[in-house]
Amino acid sequence: MFIAYFFCGLIKNMKDYIISTGNISPQHSMDVDAFFNSRNETSNNFFNALEPDYAAFVDSKMIRRMSRIVKMGVAASTTCLRNAGVEIPAAILTATAYGCLEDSATFLRKMIEFDEQMLSPTAFIQSTHNTVGAQIALLLKCHHYNNTIVHRAFSFENALTESRLLLEEGISPVLVGAIDEITYDRHAILSRFGLYKRDSGNIAGEGAAFFLLSKQPGNNYQAVLKAVQSFYKADIVQEDISKFLTTHEMDAELPGLILHSETVYDKTKGKNYRVLKNAFPGIPEFAFKSLCGDFPTSSGFALWFASLLLKEQKAPVWMHGIKFPLKNIFIYQQDGLHHSFYLISSD
Repeated sequence: MFIAYFFCGLIKNMKDYIISTGNISPQHSMDVDAFFNSRNETSNNFFNALEPDYAAFVDSKMIRRMSRIVKMGVAASTTCLRNAGVEIPAAILTATAYGCLEDSATFLRKMIEFDEQMLSPTAFIQSTHNTVGAQIALLLKCHHYNNTIVHRAFSFENALTESRLLLEEGISPVLVGAIDEITYDRHAILSRFGLYKRDSGNIAGEGAAFFLLSKQPGNNYQAVLKAVQSFYKADIVQEDISKFLTTHEMDAELPGLILHSETVYDKTKGKNYRVLKNAFPGIPEFAFKSLCGDFPTSSGFALWFASLLLKEQKAPVWMHGIKFPLKNIFIYQQDGLHHSFYLISSD
């Protein structure tokens, strides 16, 4: 049978150091101790992010003019830079699939309400996809390279590819973020299309995850991003995983943990889950979307989660079966026809 493969991204000989991270998610990701000791569930139709007090990151007068997704991006990126002790990065890359949905909906409503007359441009200006990255640069007074990548569920993977190119050119450190929000309007529309079904375990989510990447390890890096590869319209089979591991000189027995995006309640019924169990026999696995929900750039949450586990070398109280010390983590992200592999290491 002919299988159409489109390789959206393949980064070889990659060794990018994750110096620091910042993450706003439905979990207590801004407080590591709380994250390790408690796990949030949702009784709603989708996961909402646990938002911090934004006054700790932005002047209170500016907060009122920011939409929720912009505040999330600013807080997560500021946390990332503060953790690294860096004031201004050499470049800013922001990945998002849907952009500022709340502002887009506001603009469309005003168009209808005012019969397309006397419209304020504010909501339109703030509805563009690059609003988050631009606002971060304005607050930091960063005049360096700034780009927003919008490529559906490959947005974050392509941002990491571009960060690799920048690092190879000597531009370092690079601030890379993955951010998407969920709104009632978006959830209602996509649920009508059958994308989100709570009874099947596929619950929508949101989040903002930022990473400071460098070619140099520095004094206290969190983890090493060794490989990223993406496929479009690909039947992910065991041989594909084997080729990926072989390319990056990794044996199937070496990953200490598999993070995957299976969303069905009974994981044994999921095709991708069975493939992973065959590819990595006996290796512990965990469905990371059970923590953050389903959204196109959720691989940002998975990378943050993997980096945290490798740095802390311990498991949350609600996560079992992992053996430490933990050296390598394999991430498999799927969103519709978009498939991605990650390999993260402690050194």
